[in-house]
Formats: sequence, structure tokens, C-alpha cells
Amino acid sequence: MRFLANTPAATVAMEACPGAHHLARKAASFGHKPLLLPAQYVKPYVKSQKNDTVDAEAIAEAASRPTVRERAVAIKPEERQTLQLLHRQRSGWIGERTALGNRLRAMLLEFGIVLPKNLNRLRAGVPEVLEDADNGLPDRLRALIHDLYADLKRLDARIEGLNAELTAFAREDPLMQLLLTIPGIGPINGTALLAGIGDASQFRRGRDLAAWLGLVPRQHSTGGKTRLLGISKHGNRHLRMLLIHGARAVLRVADKRAEDDGLRRWVERITARKHANVAVVALANKLARIVCAVLQRREPFAPVQVTG
Repeated sequence: MRFLANTPAATVAMEACPGAHHLARKAASFGHKPLLLPAQYVKPYVKSQKNDTVDAEAIAEAASRPTVRERAVAIKPEERQTLQLLHRQRSGWIGERTALGNRLRAMLLEFGIVLPKNLNRLRAGVPEVLEDADNGLPDRLRALIHDLYADLKRLDARIEGLNAELTAFAREDPLMQLLLTIPGIGPINGTALLAGIGDASQFRRGRDLAAWLGLVPRQHSTGGKTRLLGISKHGNRHLRMLLIHGARAVLRVADKRAEDDGLRRWVERITARKHANVAVVALANKLARIVCAVLQRREPFAPVQVTG
């Protein structure tokens, strides 16, 4: 930090890695112009075996290329980075809860006790198993199941606590109020989007955001022949998953929408000619474009304007 503080203003380029956003904010506070480069765009400029000198030369070379600079990672303010870490922890706890539920079912199955995969029914079924003294469950295993069930309840409480915190943030943040006007966007996926892309100023248009999220077809073209494949699945997997969940929710209630607006008509056209899963991904792509437009224009969603 002393080096940055005592160096005249310059462009400070670095790979986007853990801690990079903190260093970029510090560099900006000293008057420098920080530049965070995705590692995959730096790697082609590495000319020999890996060491700090070779890495620094590769970063400097990549930073001099306009096509790499325009793909620089947007620097996250502390609030956005904190919001993103909350979402990562929430995802981690959900994964732990799923694994714990699977473990509980597998243990009980070894003794002929079958519980459903549905998490709510599992929560209701475990206490009944523990209270049944005639099911042949060994006492030591019964005690272990009791402890694991207590762990499951603790994870439930932690996840619900984070959900409440994210919902409270969504009620207070001005950009979130705009995002909540979009069908399929709620407090959870909305705050995740806000943490991931901020005000979307790094994207020139909505199509770029959809591509960044991997919601566009992969292309394998040669000799003037264009061949489009399944979606690329590039970018942030978590955001893509949340947008697809939001799109599924919109499709489920599309025919119940009272308003005869542009979005409803678009959904009806796409579902009439495409498979349900294809329609979901197409709608997720559309939602990504709408999110970008709403954030960049600072205007609530106007469904009557949806076209395509």
C-alpha cells in the first residue's frame, strides 16, 4: 500500500482474484485508475513458466489491448461486495442443508425406514421416526439422527435469517425498488443481480448482460455457415440459475395475469411454438435484458413496451 500511496497517478492493472476489489478500491483512493482483468484474458500473454515477473509482464501486455480492457471487471463497492458474500453464504448453507437431508434419508433407509425427498415432508417425518420406539432403530443411531435433525433446524434458521436480511435490504434500496417492478424478480434474485452487476453501466445493452450470464446460444460457425447450439452457460452460474427460476415462476402464472400487456403476449407466443424448457431459457434471456434496461434508465418496468 505504501508503494501505491507514494506512486504518481497511473493505471494499476491486476488479475481479478480474491482481494482484488479491495486493492482496486485502495488504488482508486490514492488517485490511480484500477483495472481488474479476468484471468482467462491474461493467460494467453504468459510467455514462459509461471513466476511473478512473467505474470506482471502478461498483465501489462493484456492491459494494453483495447479488446481486453473493454472486458475489465467492474469494481464492486463495499456494500455490493458484502451483499454478494451474503448470497454466497446463503447458497453454501442451502447446499449443506440438501446434503444433510440426503444423509438423514440414507441412514434411515439402511434400517428400512423410507422418508420422502421433499424437504418439508422430511422435517415432518424425522420427529415421527424418533418418537416411534418400535421401529427397530438402534439407540445410538437414534441419538445421532436427533443431532442431525437439530443441525437441519439450525440451518433452516440461518437461511431464513439471511432471507429476512435480504428482503429488508430490498425494501430500502432505490435500485431494488425498480427491479421489483419486473415479473419474476423478487428480493432474493433481485439482490443477487444487484450484487453481481450493480447499475449495469458496464454493459452497452441488454444483449450483453444476457451473454455475460450465459443465456445465449453457443456458436460453432465456419466457412460462412452459422451453427447455433445450446446456451453457452458462461458467466455467473448462480445468477443464471436464479433468473431461470424467476422465468419459471412467470410462466406458471402467465395465463393468470389480468393485464393484456406486451410481456404476456410475448410469453404466449414463445410457449405456443417452443418446448417448455426452451421457453423458460428464452424468458430468462428476456428478463436479463429488461433488468439491464431498468437499471440503466432508472425507470420502473413498463410491460406494455415489451416486444420481440
